[in-house]
Amino acid sequence: MGKIVLDTTKLVKSYSNGEKELYVLNNLTLKVKSGEIITIMGQSGSGKTTLLNILGTLDQPDSGQLTILGNNAMEMSDKQLSELRNQDLGFVFQFHHLLPEFTAFENVLMPAIINNNAKAKEELANELFHYVHLSNRKDHLPAELSGGERLRVAVLRALINKPALVLADEPTGNLDINNAKRLLQLFKKINTDFNQTFIITTHNPQVAEIGSRKLKMVNGRLRINK
Repeated sequence: MGKIVLDTTKLVKSYSNGEKELYVLNNLTLKVKSGEIITIMGQSGSGKTTLLNILGTLDQPDSGQLTILGNNAMEMSDKQLSELRNQDLGFVFQFHHLLPEFTAFENVLMPAIINNNAKAKEELANELFHYVHLSNRKDHLPAELSGGERLRVAVLRALINKPALVLADEPTGNLDINNAKRLLQLFKKINTDFNQTFIITTHNPQVAEIGSRKLKMVNGRLRINK
């Protein structure tokens, strides 16, 4: 295990529910080292997605500290946060969010296209497609791919800029059992081969089992998932 990739202290996030204040995150603390797979279990509505959105700087906490690669995310400008998300964070969502008018190859390169660095990433993209046995599908549009293939493309898109951390929100939620198993095997293989760090949220105990550290959301905080 290597350096600290992400460090949070006393994150608080609440929403008003009429006259009541609902605390989704309640003084939540988490430290993530490079090379870890952290799984976070919790029922729907437990705050897993809210947490992931805050860790990925897509949302702001009410209070607390968030440090990513030594950078205080709470003090960064919108432009700096956009650059951080593009270069150092990868995202895999339950719904793949591939752009329908672009090929699988173009979708994978999209973070590099946004970064004006697509040409330099084409060789890596080809290697990644070969790595997940999709080389013969890279020129297909998302509508021409199976659900499992689309999700693998989404994983490659998350990896193309070699991020320090990949955040995956219920990634197997829309997959059948076989494709879910394949995706988990892919996460473990990527973790082993590239020392890639993951935070994966799930309500599925089988998904949680791949974690090198297994946590669960309880009353807005993280506990060891025994």
